[in-house]
Amino acid sequence: MKRTNTFAVRPLSETGEQLLRDLLDASAALWNEVNYQRLMRYNDEDGFEGDVWDADTGRLEGRYKGVLGASTAQQVIRKNSEAWRGFFRLKDQYHDESNTSVTEHPEPPGFRGNEDDGRQLKTVIRNTSYTVEWGDRSRLEILVGSELKDRYDHTGRLRLEITGNPSWPEYEKQGRLDLWYDETDSTFRASQPVTVSDETRDAPLADEKAALDIGANNLVACTTTTGEQYLYEGRELFHRFRETTREIARLQSKLREGRYSSERIRRLYRKRTRRRDHAQEALCRDLVERLYAEGVDTVYIGGLTDILGTHWSVETNAKTHNFWAFKQFTERLACTAEEYGISVEVRSEAWTSQECPQCGSTDRTTRNQDTLTCPCGFEGHADLTASETFLRRHTEQAVRPMARPVRFEWDDHDWSESPRSHRPKEQRTDPSTVHRDGNVASGESQTV
Repeated sequence: MKRTNTFAVRPLSETGEQLLRDLLDASAALWNEVNYQRLMRYNDEDGFEGDVWDADTGRLEGRYKGVLGASTAQQVIRKNSEAWRGFFRLKDQYHDESNTSVTEHPEPPGFRGNEDDGRQLKTVIRNTSYTVEWGDRSRLEILVGSELKDRYDHTGRLRLEITGNPSWPEYEKQGRLDLWYDETDSTFRASQPVTVSDETRDAPLADEKAALDIGANNLVACTTTTGEQYLYEGRELFHRFRETTREIARLQSKLREGRYSSERIRRLYRKRTRRRDHAQEALCRDLVERLYAEGVDTVYIGGLTDILGTHWSVETNAKTHNFWAFKQFTERLACTAEEYGISVEVRSEAWTSQECPQCGSTDRTTRNQDTLTCPCGFEGHADLTASETFLRRHTEQAVRPMARPVRFEWDDHDWSESPRSHRPKEQRTDPSTVHRDGNVASGESQTV
């Protein structure tokens, strides 16, 4: 089955970082030139697909292979071809009256920035042109062109240290590597598709259940039949999302008449989206790994209709749709859970956020921010109570007594335990191969 390892990488020196930036920038420039030739042919022929493939990509490959290496230049061109094929496929579906999956007219592949405003630093590397080594000195080595080697007096492949642990360290074969610079947190990242055996993590340890309350302020409140509760807080994330949105609106108000965007505005949109997607991916991975360790084989989540029906407001609607992108998050969660053999089921959670777990009342309870109270004497965390009620409603298993909840905060890199949690904040380990004493992946000293 197909899976993906996503990880951060770091050059071993300032020279190595500049070499990597030049490699990524040249890849973006090649993409732009190939895309321009194809776009001009597409427009000239009023959308005729056949003419797009007449672009002289061989000449462009020859121009860039000295910097990128022949295999990487070929892969950049091939990926652009895949983007154009995807565009024509969507266009056919859009014009097919019997197909209702595509409702907006698709646009041709776009460009990756420009030289004046800055390009999107991104490349793709053939599976035979890179190697990954996992362990105490995890590292990635990639092929670079001879011109870059001469420019920086570099020999062999470019070595990058890997931070973090892979989800799939054991695999049968690796696919084409995507490598890019994440402007959100100023980090180089890589995505490695791998093929793993069908037996890998094909079943959890037992048959426990979990239920999630996906909210507007607390992104996820989770309760398991093992008695564990997890709370992922999202107020700071939403605050930053809203600040970026306001800055976008301010810049749009200053555009001259007839203009609707600028490179700076587009860059802010990209940064806002990447920041959210990174937090979503990390949350799904962190939560699912915890549930897998507890033996959970089924996760219940509430439908979007229930969320909007019980909590709707202008601000909540903005958080649910624009900020947290509920549908995207649930799809990402389901894909991550599938890797671990955990199923995700959508169930009704109507009234769970208003139901008192002591007396069962839904019309006498009062919610004040994160607190749910009832005249019967109950007082508890609203979202955690909702997830516990949701779980009890949809499982026939006994739910063990609740431990004190574990709260998590986002620090732009990881979900770490909050100081308000019942345990001290987790100490994260960084299996970096660059240490203060100068040791690097090769075991040699490096001065910068």
